[in-house]
Amino acid sequence: MGNLLKVLTCTELEQGPNFFLDFENAQPTEGEREVWNQVNSVLQDSESILSGLQAYKGAGQEIRDAIQNPNDLMQQERAWNSVCPLVIKLKKFYSFSLRLEEALKSLLESLTCPPFTPTQHLEREQALAKQFAEILHFTLRFDELKMRIPAIQNDFSYYRRTISRNRINNMNLDIENEVNNEMANRMSLFYAEATPMLKTLSNATTNFVTENKTLPLENTTDCLSTMASVCKVMLETPEYSSRFSSEDTLLFCMRVMVGVIILYDHVHPNGAFNKSSKIDMKGCIKVLKDQPADNVEGLLNALKFTTKHLNDESTPKNIRTMLQ
Repeated sequence: MGNLLKVLTCTELEQGPNFFLDFENAQPTEGEREVWNQVNSVLQDSESILSGLQAYKGAGQEIRDAIQNPNDLMQQERAWNSVCPLVIKLKKFYSFSLRLEEALKSLLESLTCPPFTPTQHLEREQALAKQFAEILHFTLRFDELKMRIPAIQNDFSYYRRTISRNRINNMNLDIENEVNNEMANRMSLFYAEATPMLKTLSNATTNFVTENKTLPLENTTDCLSTMASVCKVMLETPEYSSRFSSEDTLLFCMRVMVGVIILYDHVHPNGAFNKSSKIDMKGCIKVLKDQPADNVEGLLNALKFTTKHLNDESTPKNIRTMLQ
């Protein structure tokens, strides 16, 4: 595992550098254990969150019936009783984003702290690097699903309109014990984002940099760019990609690469697309374009629509052209 720098500089590839970031099997060392346990307690709930989102059906028909029959109390009640459990579910997703934010900050602290460089951290703390990757993987999967469910915003808008009307009528609103007005405001901002989980992680990373003034910015951006470079090389180099026991790990690796690019673009003052960027954007986009279109359409869209600096004047035209 000592030849990460060879991989990152793409030298001596023909000699088969022995670095491999083991996204499938990395286990925590004693030094990683405390942070790993803390993050694992969050990640172990991620699949149930995705399953819940995937199963989200919405209350579109009930809402339409209620709107079309404003004087039919039975239709109003049916719509309200359909929407309330969905709002509780949406609160659960939002609350998980807050837990994920704290987990990300813990990992950033561990993977950027002195005296080690980001490269040394990734080599020494592979289990934490894997968890960082798992957070990004979850985030992009969540946002891809959310973008396909317009019912979420429709349901929540109906809920807010109805609860305001019912409050005016002094009706008993038990759900406000679960989702009070402040919580509803925060949830509304969260779900208004096209990619709410990614926005949460971008803000968390930016806040981490702002709050840790004694930590050089480069420690964080180098951690992100190093991870992007490792993923790119692992994807484009057969002797690495052939070590994955599952094809799902290739998609995992692609999602992680895109996730760290987006975080880098939000945190670095010049972004990820600038010529001075430490991420080989041309190479990363080529790796994605070489994959089956169905596997990468959502990832290419994420780079197009959720990055901050793509349309800056300093972004080379050929990069923008590759993403069209």
